[in-house]
Amino acid sequence: MREYTGTTASPGVAIGPAMVFTHTLVQAKERSISPGEAAAELALFDAALARAEEELRSIQTGGEGAGIFAAHLAILSDEEMNQEIRAGIQSLGRCAGWAVQAVYREFAGLLRDVDDPLIRERAADMDDVGQRLLRCILGLPPCSLAQIDRPSIVVAEDLYPSDTVTMDRKNVLGILTQRGGVTSHTAILARSLGIPAVVGVPEVLSQVEPGTPLILDAVHGKVIAAADRDTLLRYQAMRERVLSQAQAAQRYRSAPAVTRDGVRIHVDLNIGGVTAQALDGLDCVDGVGLFRTEFLYMQSQTLPDEDTQFTSYRAALEALDGRPLVLRTLDIGGDKQLPYLELPREDNPFLGRRALRLCLAEPELFRIQLRAALRASVFGQLRIMFPMVGSLDDFRAAKATVVKAQEELEREGIPFRRDVALGVMIEIPAAAMIADLLAREADFASIGTNDLCQYLNAADRLEPGAAPYYQSYHPAMFRLIRDVAVAFTAQGKDLCVCGELGGDCAFASALIGLGLRHLSMSASAVAGIKQLVAVLTIPEAQEAARQALSTSTAAQAEEYLRAFAARRTGGEHFV
Repeated sequence: MREYTGTTASPGVAIGPAMVFTHTLVQAKERSISPGEAAAELALFDAALARAEEELRSIQTGGEGAGIFAAHLAILSDEEMNQEIRAGIQSLGRCAGWAVQAVYREFAGLLRDVDDPLIRERAADMDDVGQRLLRCILGLPPCSLAQIDRPSIVVAEDLYPSDTVTMDRKNVLGILTQRGGVTSHTAILARSLGIPAVVGVPEVLSQVEPGTPLILDAVHGKVIAAADRDTLLRYQAMRERVLSQAQAAQRYRSAPAVTRDGVRIHVDLNIGGVTAQALDGLDCVDGVGLFRTEFLYMQSQTLPDEDTQFTSYRAALEALDGRPLVLRTLDIGGDKQLPYLELPREDNPFLGRRALRLCLAEPELFRIQLRAALRASVFGQLRIMFPMVGSLDDFRAAKATVVKAQEELEREGIPFRRDVALGVMIEIPAAAMIADLLAREADFASIGTNDLCQYLNAADRLEPGAAPYYQSYHPAMFRLIRDVAVAFTAQGKDLCVCGELGGDCAFASALIGLGLRHLSMSASAVAGIKQLVAVLTIPEAQEAARQALSTSTAAQAEEYLRAFAARRTGGEHFV
């Protein structure tokens, strides 16, 4: 029996044989062509581009992985790269496959040499897109996990996003990778698909043979190979308990979220678009607590015009049939870039000109989005939220831009609702510290826990080396959230948590105890949160919050809250 330690990326327990998956690297022949062949090779490249785009759009998800495939589409349409490929064909006399291979390798290599981990991570996207394009040129079928012929635990160095989203979920019991962290593409997509995953297990590929019996403990971040009988029986029982708990939670998915003592908790959905997959589960929630509008920009080859945005926002509002939708204005920068929008290079883009800062610096960009949103407001209950607000100056400047857009529409005779609520996303500690001031002027607020945690702990959430310092359960998080809740409750204003912790059942116990009555999350988290709400009373949640506030370390707070949630829901391990 051998035991390995990694990081839980998607919770659960899986037991099954190892299916070792390695990518068959597509290699293009380095063939020179004559000038007379250039036209045919250019046509082959253009056809491959179209085919690759068609493939990407067919697998594109609107859930947590929406941004990943939007980024792939952006890479595929990158004008600088495509010009270099065409120049390689026309000027250097390379066949289409050789030209594509040379350019993608060059750009991926440049990304891997950059110190910034956010940019280094894009190299995997570049490899994925480059391999897809080469396959299309060479007429090869996709290399995917769609053809797994028996239930297995996939073991790989890492998985491309396209591997994860196209896998046969009936036969993929779990995922084990040698590389990656909780914010890797594999982790994001595994969580959205509900597949247990443990990542970042060093040298596991060299130590696990195909067919090796594995236990994937994605509760504690462990992997056990060739377990003895007693260990296997123990984990089989644990798996049954975890599965039973998940099945029990599904019974609550369509019911309103009401505590045992009758307090209504509003459960909303985070979405990244208006595809059928993005809107799946909309009938089980009270509204959309976060519409990530940046994905509309990331899926486009150029800045989406006002009508394109209006159409998307209108469709989302109409799908909600009168329930509220919180539209977050463009949140570009940090780990999200637009290839067609030239931004200055920043040493630390998470602390630079991103989100609202970028919109205020690019007033025409901001104006077009606000006009589109206001036009769509007549089709439902729209709320507009500004990300990366750090001061009253930020919020007032954004609000003034909304007023100008309203005045323009009024002069043009274009209808819009005048009662659109304007809110702030609290994700900078400075904003949390002046929550009382913001609560006087903003109509509502949402706490973005992902960035709030990052900035509060001074720990890059995408840097594996900083993972021990990215502490969601840090006592300071509970204190800041408490202060924000007190400030907005005092003003009678709505406050929501729309970051990842809004869908974390253990943390949600404390959130409810701190006074939060609105939680927004991915579709996969809805059932579990509603189950937790149904078995809680407000005094119990308040006691959980008090205990969390009294702890000294993140580990103590997490241990207490997970045990608290487990006792309430009847599960041995609350994941």
